[in-house]
Amino acid sequence: MALGFFSLALFLFLSVDSDSGYTSASAAAASGKEGVEITYGSAMKLMHEKTKFRLHSHDVPYGSGSGQQSVTGFPGVVDSNSYWIVKPVPGTTAKQGDAVMSGATIRLQHMKTRKWLHSHLHASPISGNLEVSCFGDDSNSDTGDHWKLIIEGSGKTWKQDQRVRLQHIDTSGYLHSHDKKYQRIAGGQQEVCGIREKRADNVWLAAEGVYLPVNESSSK
Repeated sequence: MALGFFSLALFLFLSVDSDSGYTSASAAAASGKEGVEITYGSAMKLMHEKTKFRLHSHDVPYGSGSGQQSVTGFPGVVDSNSYWIVKPVPGTTAKQGDAVMSGATIRLQHMKTRKWLHSHLHASPISGNLEVSCFGDDSNSDTGDHWKLIIEGSGKTWKQDQRVRLQHIDTSGYLHSHDKKYQRIAGGQQEVCGIREKRADNVWLAAEGVYLPVNESSSK
């Protein structure tokens, strides 16, 4: 399994083409293909629809709240700290290569640090909403890492460039960002937090990434 993750990272930096068995965002666009399905095991960037910032993390802790690894919105497209691997929650039958269905409970693992996208009742540093952090590692995960995928519209499977919301299971907060920016620890990056109300600022899209092909059995 670890070898698979190293392979994904290598492909990301070597500009994967369609002959590799993976589908990259750039390859899909060049071929005129749209709506690539998101599968478990895929590594991607999540783009905040309203501000176009990417969901981002790095090995810098919050100076308040939980003190866990910080999560921000990053303005640039080219940064390896913005890749997240889509994982099922433990105890489900979902496996690598299965399409991610609307309503599924998923986890997002930060590719660079191996920690999970996490939330809880600590206050976020700027707005005082629900803090969103990164927590745990490959062998350490809890329900604070669980997010419900909600597709906006009539789609049944998650696709690239499709409007989605991620609702945190434990707190009911939606993954949210806005134009409130940090000045010091992550200068120019914007706050990511959780908010319990549906707002225009908690819509995201799967953008750049390396997408594993859909298992034939899961597409039938």
